[in-house]
Amino acid sequence: MTEAQSSAHASARTGSPRAGVVHIRHHHDTNFTVVGNHLAQHPDLSAVAIGLGVYIQSLPDGASVGIKDLTRRFREGEITIARALRELETAGYLERKPERTATGRMVTRTSWYERPGAERPPAKTKVDLVKRRPTAPKPAPREEPTPLSLPPVDRPAADLLAGLRRRDPRLWLSETDVRRLSPAVRTWLDRGIGPVRIALTLTGGLPMGTISWPARLLGYRLTNWLPPALPERISEAPPGPARPQAPLPFQTCGGCERVFRAAEPGRCRDCRQTAARAA
Repeated sequence: MTEAQSSAHASARTGSPRAGVVHIRHHHDTNFTVVGNHLAQHPDLSAVAIGLGVYIQSLPDGASVGIKDLTRRFREGEITIARALRELETAGYLERKPERTATGRMVTRTSWYERPGAERPPAKTKVDLVKRRPTAPKPAPREEPTPLSLPPVDRPAADLLAGLRRRDPRLWLSETDVRRLSPAVRTWLDRGIGPVRIALTLTGGLPMGTISWPARLLGYRLTNWLPPALPERISEAPPGPARPQAPLPFQTCGGCERVFRAAEPGRCRDCRQTAARAA
């Protein structure tokens, strides 16, 4: 007698599957990252892009995710890393925008969206906490500081300073800096130094990299590199060496007829001495 056998497939929940991956589950309490399947199983992203996306999502805010930084972290080269980042940008996970800081420096602002297209959560407020606190007296209005008195605009000096960023974009000056440094430039101009020479002196030999305080650097050069004023021209020619006096003329002694030099005719020195002893 044959045994009855069921032709129904075994439930997927009973036993281990005959093929495919088997998950060994583990409950993570610390040091883990939540990643949505929309990224981990994205149909259009490459394996490198998905791996980079998971890695970037696991990083804290402020971490560097430039091409150079990721190349130092992974074995893939710069071309592969750059291609994967462009895939993430196209998919909406990564956003890179150039921005200018308060000092004029251009930086790249990078944002990572854990779920592209989702609305950002509203910012947390402390309205409820403020309502519970006792009302504090309003502070007295603070007096606004008096603006520093600036010299009037010296147009030639101001144009020279404002035009320095054409020679080097790092020499970015505000209008206040230009007016504050203009008197020092005027001193250079009054000493006979042309604008081109002043610009070459201020922009020559600058340090490498970012210049955090261009106004301070230019102020130092204008003050410490100021050449001395030219001396006044002397109209008269300087006195030359004293000319030697002409020799006295020859005279014939009236006593011995010896020739000697003297200013006037007479007797030589020997005849004068002999006459003086005889007297």
